[in-house]
Amino acid sequence: MWDPQQYLAFDDHRARPFFDLVNRVRAEKPRRVVDLGCGPGNLTVTLGERWPEAELEASDSSPEMVAAARSRGIAASLGDVRTWRPSADTDVVVSNAVLQWVPGHQELLLRWAQELPAGAWLAFQVPGNFDAPSHISIRTLAATEQWREKLGPAGLLEPRAVLDPEGYARVLTAAGATVDAWESTYLQRLEGPDPVLEWVSGTALTPVRDALDEAEWQEFRAQLAPLLREAYPAQTDGTTWLPFRRVFVVARTASSPESPTSSPE
Repeated sequence: MWDPQQYLAFDDHRARPFFDLVNRVRAEKPRRVVDLGCGPGNLTVTLGERWPEAELEASDSSPEMVAAARSRGIAASLGDVRTWRPSADTDVVVSNAVLQWVPGHQELLLRWAQELPAGAWLAFQVPGNFDAPSHISIRTLAATEQWREKLGPAGLLEPRAVLDPEGYARVLTAAGATVDAWESTYLQRLEGPDPVLEWVSGTALTPVRDALDEAEWQEFRAQLAPLLREAYPAQTDGTTWLPFRRVFVVARTASSPESPTSSPE
């Protein structure tokens, strides 16, 4: 179960990749702007502010996140990105840190690129940190005798099938799109007690939380905390540095002959 408050605990840190992504979308007057995996809606609001004349469509697979988005005045709906189909007037699609949860999302991207109208923009970013010490620590703990029966069989913590920028570029250029793909590693400055534990509790540990009861969840967190403190030691001023790699893609579908388009810059 996704917890909007836990997710928003690092709001500023999580927002920066979103804005770095959307800033590369050069759409001027889109008819419909779609946010797939809108979360609590705090970033979806900015899409409406940038394109106020567009119809804003937002969805998320979490009822809690949909409720949080609606509390911000967004007409969000419950939905699964795997079954979403673009309407004929969809000119911009944004998916922020969602597709890493979707096995086989490369085929999904290919379908979207083929179904979107000519000249539409598709922008997404995914974490590229599944081999980071934080995730290795989680998988190591989950594989111990105490936890592997509940966490191992479901494959909850296996490294996600996320491609590098070239991999995504190959997928989308095969559909005739023009692609701008890159990666960035953000050095997040965290503070407070066990900040990396709190960070992953809002994202990577969500499947673990769903698989355990409350007492087990608290025990798992207690056992994980010292592993993360060792992997990410606090500095003398209380700062903990967390490197976080992200993969970004902005693609534009091929334009019709009567409506030429420029490439993403």
